[in-house]
Amino acid sequence: MTLTDVSSLRQSGELEFLTWNELGGLDAYVTTRAGGVSAGPYESLNLSLSVGDDAGAVLENRRRTAAAIGADLGDFVFLRQVHGAGVRVVGAADRGTGTLTHDESLPEGDVLVTADPSVVLAILTADCVPIVLHDPQARVLACVHAGWRGTVAGACAAAVTAMGSLGAAPGRIVAGIGPAIGADRYQVDRDVYEAVTASFGPSTGRIMRPDGTGRWLLDLPTANHLALREAGITDSNIHTARYVTGDGLFFSDRSARPCGRLALIARLRPGTPTTGGSTR
Repeated sequence: MTLTDVSSLRQSGELEFLTWNELGGLDAYVTTRAGGVSAGPYESLNLSLSVGDDAGAVLENRRRTAAAIGADLGDFVFLRQVHGAGVRVVGAADRGTGTLTHDESLPEGDVLVTADPSVVLAILTADCVPIVLHDPQARVLACVHAGWRGTVAGACAAAVTAMGSLGAAPGRIVAGIGPAIGADRYQVDRDVYEAVTASFGPSTGRIMRPDGTGRWLLDLPTANHLALREAGITDSNIHTARYVTGDGLFFSDRSARPCGRLALIARLRPGTPTTGGSTR
């Protein structure tokens, strides 16, 4: 299996984003830590309202992020993420949900799907895998939050299935796997090993290895690459970023607690047809 990387870092004022070059017809970004106003362990571009940071600072960070990509904060949609495989299909009526307060986020889920170019999808992570999926022909977009629980629960497959309900086809979908904890840093216990084994079967050896301490090291990005391939996306359409969390560029919950959250942000480019709906 070849892991292809078409990601790069891009500066926009004081902010720096990772973006992909070959996902076609959409804008997709992963925020770094640079350019925000949060202080202490949340320095500086923390985008989460649920990790103990000052809410005013987070809202300013969100406003700066929206401005840097040429969007309005009122176009964003945030989920109440729970480490599962729940899907929310959203449209124009959902815009602004969860942008100002965490309590007003969409109900529990870890996958956002839309076919509406007026919507900006946002997923928050800090070691879990952020994944963007796009069918350029059907003009359907999804963002996935995949920690180990979401990975074994089938978050990627759930996203592809939901995209299919809006006209997407797995063979046309392109995927960007964003920065997550590196395989050499993600030490897990037997309960995770057993859950991964139950989900991935004979492929477990490709994504987990014993570390000599009675525990295992888990390669989450590769696990999700395998899950995307199992869902029907071709290897050549799956692009894994070479960057990892925990190196200082991105927030990492395993490196420091408390810590802020990065965001995967994606939207269809204007002028595309709207065919999606909403679960609200």
